Amino acid sequence: MTKRGLYIQMFSIHGLVRDRNMEMGRDADTGGQVLYVVELARHLSRHKDVERVDLLTRRVTDKAVSSDYAEPVVQVNDKFRIVRIPCGGGRYLRKELLWPHLDEYVDKTIQFIRSQDRVPDIVHGHYADAGYVASQLAQLFDIGFVFTGHSLGRQKKERLLKDGMREADIIKKYRIDHRIRVEEDVLKSCDLVVTSTHQEVEKQYGAYTDHHLPERFCVIPPGIDVDRFYPYYHDIAGDNERTEAALFARASVIEEMNRFFMQPDKPLVLALSRPDKRKNISGLIQAFGSDRELSSMANLAVFAGIRKDITRMGDNEQDVLTMMLLSMDKYDLYGKMAIPKQHDFEHEVPELYRIAAERKGVFVNVALTEPFGLTLIEAAATGLPLVATKDGGPRDIMANCDCGLLVDPLNPEEISGAIKTLLTRPDTWKRCSRNGVMNVRKHYTWESHVDRYVKSLRQTLAETGKQGMDVARPSNAIGRRLLRLDRFLITDIDNTLAGEDNSRLDELVRILKENRNRVGFGVATGRTVSSAVAFLKELGVAPPDIVIASVGAELYYGRELQFSNGWATHIAKGWNRERIVDLLADLPFLEYQREETQREFKISYNMAPAKDRIPLIHEILSREKCRYTLIYSHEKYLDILPFRASKGKAIRYLAYKWQVPLSHFLVCGDSGNDEEMLRGDIHGVVVGNYSPELKPLRGRRNVYFAKAPCAAGIIEGLEHYRFLEREGGGKRKKT
Repeated sequence: MTKRGLYIQMFSIHGLVRDRNMEMGRDADTGGQVLYVVELARHLSRHKDVERVDLLTRRVTDKAVSSDYAEPVVQVNDKFRIVRIPCGGGRYLRKELLWPHLDEYVDKTIQFIRSQDRVPDIVHGHYADAGYVASQLAQLFDIGFVFTGHSLGRQKKERLLKDGMREADIIKKYRIDHRIRVEEDVLKSCDLVVTSTHQEVEKQYGAYTDHHLPERFCVIPPGIDVDRFYPYYHDIAGDNERTEAALFARASVIEEMNRFFMQPDKPLVLALSRPDKRKNISGLIQAFGSDRELSSMANLAVFAGIRKDITRMGDNEQDVLTMMLLSMDKYDLYGKMAIPKQHDFEHEVPELYRIAAERKGVFVNVALTEPFGLTLIEAAATGLPLVATKDGGPRDIMANCDCGLLVDPLNPEEISGAIKTLLTRPDTWKRCSRNGVMNVRKHYTWESHVDRYVKSLRQTLAETGKQGMDVARPSNAIGRRLLRLDRFLITDIDNTLAGEDNSRLDELVRILKENRNRVGFGVATGRTVSSAVAFLKELGVAPPDIVIASVGAELYYGRELQFSNGWATHIAKGWNRERIVDLLADLPFLEYQREETQREFKISYNMAPAKDRIPLIHEILSREKCRYTLIYSHEKYLDILPFRASKGKAIRYLAYKWQVPLSHFLVCGDSGNDEEMLRGDIHGVVVGNYSPELKPLRGRRNVYFAKAPCAAGIIEGLEHYRFLEREGGGKRKKT
């Protein structure tokens, strides 16, 4: 059996993602997750079992950020690319504002996959937003789905409530309830959850009602680049020759910190994090400033992200940075505390750790909650001892490395006491320093992380029976099928596919079966999806690839009837169902149809024909600035849909999403609710038993009026256009 290396698509949608000079701490969305996904992708690309890694993020074209983030594709190395998919416009948006645009992201990612020579074997979503995107793709293409939450909504909501924020404000600002619902759905559908610590599995994921059994979790601590975070004493011994960039970075860091310090040679207490309340920077400053003995024996340096003007930053960052300045003043730490405005992650951060270690200092992370704590293993790798919170990742790190002390982050005396213990006991400091250097290299290298990661992926693919490293194994996933198809036949059901004359229906079914490898079959109907599928089964027609139901209000894929969230999101804009029902409630000639025919995006009435009735409905709805599509068919059915919805618009959406030319669609209908989908570049067929509403289409280009009724008319249209003989639209994807 032919094998091939894994093709992995990782998704990290929010924040600012690039492969070098990462702007760590710029805002709440550009932190440890960005670093982790870039380094994971980079090191995966070096693994022998990995053929290709694409890291997909959002494309940002915004003058407020670097033009780097507008580059569509960046080839990092021969096996690793960063791919930026546009959605929600070009402006840089915080992650909470991206939710309405994620279905657009899914659609455009499908287009990207369509442009490649291969469907990925694995999709890995990082955080809830990317988890949603990855789940949609995994379902369509029947591929492995891995999820890493990084942080979870239930814990955030609980923490904000404890901080005194009103629940209504939390929901409004952070869309937290929506995020939690997405996380629940993602955890139901994913094949594997990769976490950094056992505490995440037990306390964070354990709070979710549908979290997986323990065997569906894989705990793999992140790794670090030990070539960058080498020990401080290697410099002194001359074992590593510094590059010119590192020498410049060291000089720059020392110069910047020394602007703040009256006695720069004192031991250095170092903190490095985003300006986030959860990081508890104010607690560290309180511990340092309120202990006069500590503040007299050491200096404190807090690198809290990147800032230019605090007043132009987000509320969370403003609050944290303002509190830093106020605390500095409160404890009179001028000359003893440095709060630099920026740092270069790639070169300056490793030097920061080594400078602190050379000065026999301590690295402190007393976050209120810490899922892992990547900065802790970076610091420990350079020989800098740690003081860390007793929560989450630091507990695992300290158990593995024995390179510092754990403290209660809410106890300032315990924090200051632990720092003083390390500063005043040389033997303890040396032991922690030595243990950090040795044990980080034992437990936290990228090589070991990636080996375990790839092994877990291969095991997951084998257990789930999904595509992966196996070229020969066929897949019936609807997404893969749609990528392979050359053209589509889309037909109405009632009085088009079937009606009073079904004499040639079996022949049409046979034609579709014989051409199934290149021709997709879909129905576009006024029926609900359940009614349509049941009727097709009754007729002996195989399940279609596509069901456009309820006059275009809903779209479904494959025999599993996967609901198209992308279409629903697309048509929802400007739709107010209740408002339209209220406006038309007093019209005596409208009869509201039974409830089972009504849909979220369709309002259905019975209405007898009369000269001024449709103009009156248009006048009422237009006067009230409603946005809608009105469809009247068979001289008795009136349907009102969102202005973006209809059978024809659904077909155009399919052509756009799956990148199939409209000229490769053959569309068949018989009544007024088919009119729009018969127009334009599509090849249209009006069957012989058509309703009078379609007479105006006679003589139009690309609309053929068949003589025969129903299925016989469809076959006549296929022959008229020579639809099954036409050349395809280019080389199709191998899936």
